[in-house]
Amino acid sequence: MSSNYLIGNTLRSAARAGALAGVLVCTGAGAYTLQEFTFDSPAQERTFRDLTGKLRCLVCQNESLAGSQADLAQDLRKEVYGMLKEGKSQDEIITFLVDRYGDFVLYQPQIKPSTYILWFGPFVLIGVGGWLLLRALKAKKGEPEPETTAAESVRLHQLLAAAEPQDQAK
Repeated sequence: MSSNYLIGNTLRSAARAGALAGVLVCTGAGAYTLQEFTFDSPAQERTFRDLTGKLRCLVCQNESLAGSQADLAQDLRKEVYGMLKEGKSQDEIITFLVDRYGDFVLYQPQIKPSTYILWFGPFVLIGVGGWLLLRALKAKKGEPEPETTAAESVRLHQLLAAAEPQDQAK
């Protein structure tokens, strides 16, 4: 068997194992989130899953409420569940949580003056960085190449002459 065949099979096996691990991790997070919640309809369950996916865990900060194992996340899931059972809409629940915890609770905060820096800041920084880079390149292009002195030229020729026999011997 060729080594390429063995490497290919090993990579495919590793990819399958990684995919299986990812499915198990994601399934575990979903089961943890919904294990104690019962819903009146599949639509209500979808709404709950959608909401907990849109909302950020305030403890973990890089996980959604759906995937977080933090106690605060479980409390927030219970709060969202209770509001859904009361018949509140997604917008009402999101408004309540934003009023209580701020825009940070949302993975995608609304575009408004207080979040402009969040939405447009990266583009402004990229633009400013690009402008500075272009300006530096133009300034460098306008500078003349430094002239070599006679002493530097002689030294350069000596170094090149000394290096030639070594290069030819190889």
